[in-house]
Amino acid sequence: MLRTIKLTQRYGNRILFENINLELTKGKRYGLIGANGAGKTTFLNILSGKMEPSSGEVAIDNGLKVGILEQNQFAFEKFTLKDAVLYGNKRLYDAIKEKEKLYMDGNFEDEKVNDRLSKLEIICAEEDPMYECDVIIEKMLEELGFDDSVHDNLVSTLTGGDRFKILLAQVLFPKPDILFLDEPTNNLDLGAISWLEGQLKRHEGTLVVISHDRHFLNSVITHVLDVDYQKIREFTGNYNDWYVASQLVKKQAEVERNKKLKEKDELESFVRRFSANASKAKQATSRQKQLDKLNIEELQTSSRREPSIVFKQKRSIGNEALELLNISKSYGDLQVLKNISLKFEKGEKVAIVGANGIGKTTLIKTIVGELSKDSGEVNWGATVEYSYFPQDTTDKIKGDETLYEWLENFEKKRDLDEIRKCLGRMLFSGEEQQKSIKGISGGEKHRMMLSKIMLEQGNFLVFDEPTNHLDLEAIIALGEAFRKFEGTVVCVSHDRELIDAFANRIIELKPKNKVIDFKGSYEEYLKL
Repeated sequence: MLRTIKLTQRYGNRILFENINLELTKGKRYGLIGANGAGKTTFLNILSGKMEPSSGEVAIDNGLKVGILEQNQFAFEKFTLKDAVLYGNKRLYDAIKEKEKLYMDGNFEDEKVNDRLSKLEIICAEEDPMYECDVIIEKMLEELGFDDSVHDNLVSTLTGGDRFKILLAQVLFPKPDILFLDEPTNNLDLGAISWLEGQLKRHEGTLVVISHDRHFLNSVITHVLDVDYQKIREFTGNYNDWYVASQLVKKQAEVERNKKLKEKDELESFVRRFSANASKAKQATSRQKQLDKLNIEELQTSSRREPSIVFKQKRSIGNEALELLNISKSYGDLQVLKNISLKFEKGEKVAIVGANGIGKTTLIKTIVGELSKDSGEVNWGATVEYSYFPQDTTDKIKGDETLYEWLENFEKKRDLDEIRKCLGRMLFSGEEQQKSIKGISGGEKHRMMLSKIMLEQGNFLVFDEPTNHLDLEAIIALGEAFRKFEGTVVCVSHDRELIDAFANRIIELKPKNKVIDFKGSYEEYLKL
């Protein structure tokens, strides 16, 4: 269905990948993985035709429909929800809209109008032979949580997460033969992610998806495309299968290299000892020829780097950590929180879950004082020193300072060496620490915020959607750090693997201001 032929992408002297020859076939679902900056999105953009490679080509069989997940959530502001999804099949959308206009304004005594209507009917029959597009779209919208009463509302009335759901429905609606998805789970709640998993597992064509959600990848994909070592290697199986296989391949490469190094040492030793010995000269010459033919490849450095996230507390929390009493918060006529009362204990690891727009971030911001509550009390324990990780770090991390200078502003008592070591643990090398804050990416800003929190050494961690912009290695490290932390953690997340890694208490915010408070793991909670 889709082939890459000697595909190479370079930027100046830097090679992302070269001479990539792959054949992606029908019925296979490929997870495209790799470290941030390794070239995943670049490769996906080349496959989908959004950009040209440095050399090589992409060949797609004739007549195949290609679907690409759009990222601009504001592109369909003036569309109704139903029309925005229908637009996923533009040929059908254009035919239906033109047909509707002709039926409203057309002169049916004009032969040209009737001829045009006939042609439009043929297009509609070709694209929607069962005349079921309305039913399909309504079903998709309802499954994504949109009541039928809002299907004719404008997209502009939706929040960011719900707009992204519309873009997902739009790309899935025409059932493309080849489907390209870049981070489709970002901004989705757990219910929408589960719906998407079901949709993709039924996809009959070819799927290439980038995701940092390990649970999602394990659920959906049948194959892995690993972008590393300037190559793109294919593995059969899901993410967990790839991890086992990749470790084996890495170990085998090390064993083979060590074997060749030992052989090289033995040959060099023989040549040194006997090259001047007449009786051994012939053997020495033979050994030298063997030595010349010996190909010892340097073990390439992986683009994957695992951060070392360690949260320590300067002092332990006393008997009281945090209590919320009858917290209420409204935005105009919309009441988001109503009489929320919760108590958090020392050492608890709490995951806050719920649908988009239900009030999770509002609750977190109210807890840390970023939002004023309408009523109620937030009572922190006397010994609590909390650290806060906001959902969007862009507004929090700005200025003209270097990375280490930015951290110095918060932790004046820490010496520069300690700050530099902390940045190093978050994968900022010595040279990178000289970069200006204003020039770093979203992922780098998330790592900077993690550096700040590690330096603060608070005993109560409050995190709001920390996995956005983090790669799989960083997310795994964060889950481990939460689990090992001796203080209290309260974290809003839609990442199942992260929640499974640390949470021993689940708080779910439900519609109509209902709160479910469950002591136990997320797996146990799902069995209720």
